[in-house]
Amino acid sequence: MMKPLLRPPVAAGRFYAGDPASLRAEVARCMPEQDKSHALALIVPHAGYIYSGATAGAALGRAKVPASVLLLGPNHTGLGHGCALSPDDWQIPGADIPANRDLNAAILRHCRLVQEDRQAHSREHSLEVLLPFLHRARPDLQISALCLGGLRLAQCQELATGLHAALMAYGRPVLLVASTDMNHYESRAVGSRKDRAAIARIVALDAAGLFDTVRQEHISMCGCVPVTVALLVALALGAKKAELVRYTDSGEASGDTAQVVGYAALLIV
Repeated sequence: MMKPLLRPPVAAGRFYAGDPASLRAEVARCMPEQDKSHALALIVPHAGYIYSGATAGAALGRAKVPASVLLLGPNHTGLGHGCALSPDDWQIPGADIPANRDLNAAILRHCRLVQEDRQAHSREHSLEVLLPFLHRARPDLQISALCLGGLRLAQCQELATGLHAALMAYGRPVLLVASTDMNHYESRAVGSRKDRAAIARIVALDAAGLFDTVRQEHISMCGCVPVTVALLVALALGAKKAELVRYTDSGEASGDTAQVVGYAALLIV
């Protein structure tokens, strides 16, 4: 395994507040206290907090977060390996969040497609923006972070099988968190229709159906691959139900409904 470094935040001051005190207040507003559920997986958005923070917080605030979280997010930059496992500890304003070395080692043993690679994570925001929420919920958090490129369905299935084996070998509770925004830059009417089609497949726990629907309906859901993989792993772990916690779009904050990005938060138990 690679020697860990400290990955500095790249989205602080842009997607969320760069000052620790301001960030804590921002996260507290987005993630009010509520009753907690035992969840196998969460699906949450990753835009700037003004747009999607309350939606992400609605799901992240519902889950009992264990000390170990496996994050799966899309690769927006095209950098690095297509199944990139971060070897590093992650810094956010006011806190450092260590990598889970034991879980990382298990993932590398059981997942042929995965390689340690910090380049894919170096400028990627889709996992970083979730860390302040997770750290608020669990200050002793350790993470394993996977940045995933454009995998085929068969590769998603292979990766999910390996991740399930890694989780079984690890042997301690792990929350899966898949990061995605929904359809991008179409009207609210079109975006909502497309997003509802994708959300229906998630609620049905139909990973292959989600993967096919996103492609057939031309839904620009950036985290389709991470969500597909998370669904497959959750099913292997015994998932019985997926619940839509909140859905909105960027027009709620901007007032522009001609070109919106959709945001959905779901809880899988």
